[in-house]
Amino acid sequence: MKALLVSDIESDRFYEYYQPEKLKGFDVIISCGDLKVEYLEFLVTMAKCPLLYVHGNHDENFSHEPDGCICIDDKIIEFNGLRIMGLGGSYRYRSGKYMYTEKQMKHRIHKLKFSLMRHKGFDILVTHAPARHLNDFDNLPHRGFECFNELLQKYTPKFFFHGHIHRSYGTNIPQIDKVGDTTVINAFECCITEI
Repeated sequence: MKALLVSDIESDRFYEYYQPEKLKGFDVIISCGDLKVEYLEFLVTMAKCPLLYVHGNHDENFSHEPDGCICIDDKIIEFNGLRIMGLGGSYRYRSGKYMYTEKQMKHRIHKLKFSLMRHKGFDILVTHAPARHLNDFDNLPHRGFECFNELLQKYTPKFFFHGHIHRSYGTNIPQIDKVGDTTVINAFECCITEI
């Protein structure tokens, strides 16, 4: 299954310099947050495939939820035989609709425990923020969640997709990483991957 991952900034490749063939052949688009509603609606319309998304910390400014797109925040959904879990938002560094303390994020995960049991875990974790000490920073705005590490250790999903950490922040920020058997992808701007 061919997936287009997007997050944080609109990619000129698919928007400003759009050509129909650039969005052909995708089975799914997954947004890890902080993208404009209009951009998500454009992608889902032009690619003609489902677009799944979680909210980023700046998405409180949405005028409306993006039409034609599927919000997977605080859910586990089944898509093409894969169990996908969504947890949007970032570490709380100011007041905001999609900002959470470590305790609040743990509570969100705890509320999914019956869904986790029913689905017998998940194959893909989609978040906005990274996991703690996995491509994050020590400052509060860019800190990852420790509870994401606990999820990865307990359920060993095939993939973990996140955004929030702009690769332009430094030269040593990888787009693709590995933690045990889990492939970790920073979806900043865009990344094409096979699932």
